[in-house]
Amino acid sequence: MSFLARPAVATFVAKVMQRATVMADRRSGGRNSAAASHARFPEYPRKIRRLTIPTSIAPARATVYLPQHTDSDTAPPVHVNFHGGGYVMTLTELDDPLCRFLAAEAGVVVINVDYVVAPQFPFPAPPRQAYEIVRWVAEHGADEGWDGERLTVGGQSAGGGLAAAVARQALEAGGPSIALQVLHYPPLDLATNARDKRAAIARPVLRPWMADVFDTSYVPDVRRRGDPLVSPAHSSDTADLKGIAPALVIVAEHDLLRAEGERYAERLRAAGALVGRHDVAGADHGYDGSDDEKARESYAVIARCLREATGTSLT
Repeated sequence: MSFLARPAVATFVAKVMQRATVMADRRSGGRNSAAASHARFPEYPRKIRRLTIPTSIAPARATVYLPQHTDSDTAPPVHVNFHGGGYVMTLTELDDPLCRFLAAEAGVVVINVDYVVAPQFPFPAPPRQAYEIVRWVAEHGADEGWDGERLTVGGQSAGGGLAAAVARQALEAGGPSIALQVLHYPPLDLATNARDKRAAIARPVLRPWMADVFDTSYVPDVRRRGDPLVSPAHSSDTADLKGIAPALVIVAEHDLLRAEGERYAERLRAAGALVGRHDVAGADHGYDGSDDEKARESYAVIARCLREATGTSLT
């Protein structure tokens, strides 16, 4: 076991990383990463409102992105988005360009969720809260102005892992009905040590030391990392996935997590639940945070799949 994989050490380092992010944001007056995110894709206006969703874990704050063009007689579909950050960092604003893009190009209400993170809330709190959030969104559409029966979920990196966990819980609980799960370069196998994973390049964005901090903070007990809500791409999960929400899986060529994304996509295909797999050539983990061209390509694929899954036609 590496030094950073010790729970006490990982917890300390994770909290230092969290504090450093908060301090950097305060020094910039809250204009640091948020301003850069809001400046991207300026053709898509930022039409939002704030929302707090009650859950048994903790209240979840969310930003609701409203579509620009809607049929006044029909409530728009709703897409719940979970941000990335290794289950440790709160990076909701980084997904602002994605949320604006999808609201405009898919015609959906996008709910960008500020969910609980480790080490303050280790597994199973985040996936449980994520599922309760999605269930609440499905049940309160009439009050909030969206169609909860045309519901999709998705996320980037750790958010993709949570979206997969939500779809799994919905399958096992018999609802809510999810029209599509979007898994964007997700971690789907924490049971396999990061040092045993191989990337297509020598120095990928994700490094083993990061996995030590993130994975240990999120699931301190290594024996629990094979849980289906954590590692559905690991060989230990052999449950029948027939009936799970249809999925779009997006993997990046150079990403350390590419192989597990591909494995899970094949598992979903075998269950008749794979809508498509989109491979991003020449890209690494988190590529869409800096490469506008590749981001637009992937976001367009997501928007198309959302429209098809929800039966939405833009006018």
